Amino acid sequence: MNFIKNVQIFLAAVFFTAIAACSSAPTAEDYAARAQLPNNTVQSPAPSTTSSPGTPSAAAILKNQYHLGNGDRIRITVFGEPDLSGEFVVDGAGQISIPLIGEINAAGSSIRDLQRRLEAEYRSGYLNDPKISAEVVNYRPYYIMGEINRPGEYPYMSGLTVLNAVATAQGFTYRANKREVFIRSADELQERKVVVSSSLQVHPGDTIRIGERLF
Repeated sequence: MNFIKNVQIFLAAVFFTAIAACSSAPTAEDYAARAQLPNNTVQSPAPSTTSSPGTPSAAAILKNQYHLGNGDRIRITVFGEPDLSGEFVVDGAGQISIPLIGEINAAGSSIRDLQRRLEAEYRSGYLNDPKISAEVVNYRPYYIMGEINRPGEYPYMSGLTVLNAVATAQGFTYRANKREVFIRSADELQERKVVVSSSLQVHPGDTIRIGERLF
């Protein structure tokens, strides 16, 4: 009798264990429901383009190191002398025409050098203690040519990169070599081959040539 009772208890235990296992196993509906849950994967933040404290901006570097050339528009302010102040464009000969002084060569000079020269010129016979401020209002244009959809001359903007210039010119043609470009600076006679990167800068007066890729 005890033997039969023990068998019944054992079979009951097996039965309830099987039911519990079936109820806890995931079904096809469970997997489908899980697939519809929102994806909470955390994406890495985009790289920051903000300069860290103490790092000079592209505009500051350009202002301190830039040499004037044909097409640059300069604002010159002679403090206390509005008739002598104004905006002047560097001509094809590299000169600007300044009131009282006349023609003065500006090409190849930095803004600071030009400012000192103007102060010296005015001090030599026109003004007792001239105070002069000079700044570039519009930089000379850059040029892009070759395998580009809209080659030509474009106005320069501070911080411009080669990829920005390509986008402004409506992008590469299908034949373009997108990995390397040729750049000739305004003060250089020969172009140089440069690997394209997101940080490759364009300078005023640069000529960018997009070559053809090898198929």
